[in-house]
Amino acid sequence: MTRSRIVRIGVNPPEAETGTPSCVLSGSPTTRTLNYYTDPGQQFFSGIWESTPGKWAVDYVEEEFCALVRGKVILTDADGHAETFEEGDAFIIPAGFKGSWETVEPVRKLYVIYEPKRG
Repeated sequence: MTRSRIVRIGVNPPEAETGTPSCVLSGSPTTRTLNYYTDPGQQFFSGIWESTPGKWAVDYVEEEFCALVRGKVILTDADGHAETFEEGDAFIIPAGFKGSWETVEPVRKLYVIYEPKRG
């Protein structure tokens, strides 16, 4: 019998995934993802994400909880409404959110993502 184990974020880091966001609007942002957990159904993910300054277009199909550990970001929706988040802030980006993500100061966030099955 296999027992489930608690996953401690920040300990024994997984291999980092680095990249550049698609649809960059300004700057030269790079990202680094440490995905500590993926459920067996490949719908639930959690870990640490980092970004250098820059701005890019986003179109969320997933639900995401974010808690900023460091940095400053501005999320702007398709109607032009902007929200600024800084170290210590937590927020949820709902599926269907379209707009832009701007990393103003280098950012590090804890994330939890739920991706509904597409049918």
